[in-house]
Amino acid sequence: MEKTNKVFPGKLVIGFLLSIVMTVLAAWIALGTDFSKSVIMWMIGALAIFQAGVQLIMFMHINEGKSGMINTINIVYSVFIAAVIVAGSIWILTTGHAAH
Repeated sequence: MEKTNKVFPGKLVIGFLLSIVMTVLAAWIALGTDFSKSVIMWMIGALAIFQAGVQLIMFMHINEGKSGMINTINIVYSVFIAAVIVAGSIWILTTGHAAH
């Protein structure tokens, strides 16, 4: 049998509280500030990325176990590929290089 980690519930509580704080902060930024729409979108996007990282590490335990580093590398590579595809698509569509 595997050993149980005594810090395990504390890690979940911290992850849950971080997620709640980031969600409330995003709602406050969207509804309670006078920032421009583009600033609000960038701030919410940054909070979403940070919250996704918290979810992966705290709840999905991506960096634990024998394949922890491999999982982390795979996720980073997947995010890179997705970013290249999205950026390339936006570039092609906004510069007029798309087929007519």
